[in-house]
Amino acid sequence: MEVTIKDKIEEALQTVHDPEIPVNIWELGLVYELKIDNGVVWITMTLTAPACPVAGEIIQEVQQKTEAIEGVKEVHVTLTFDPPWTKDMMSEEARLELGFM
Repeated sequence: MEVTIKDKIEEALQTVHDPEIPVNIWELGLVYELKIDNGVVWITMTLTAPACPVAGEIIQEVQQKTEAIEGVKEVHVTLTFDPPWTKDMMSEEARLELGFM
């Protein structure tokens, strides 16, 4: 099975963690949308809290890790709080890990 750019981006996003929660942003459900067109990537994401003190760092890490992937020419990360993040957006794995089941 061929590994696509999308697979590589998802893999990279699974290495970005919210410092307040020991789970990656992908499993937390913080990535709302991932679009790729000819090497240009658009990521729409949120944070667990609008006043997250490390918001800039998380976005910068998402940007840098995505840009480092072969075949990616441009990365646009958009931060949104609509809809607001809730624990329901977490993967089953993340909820189990954090004891929310």
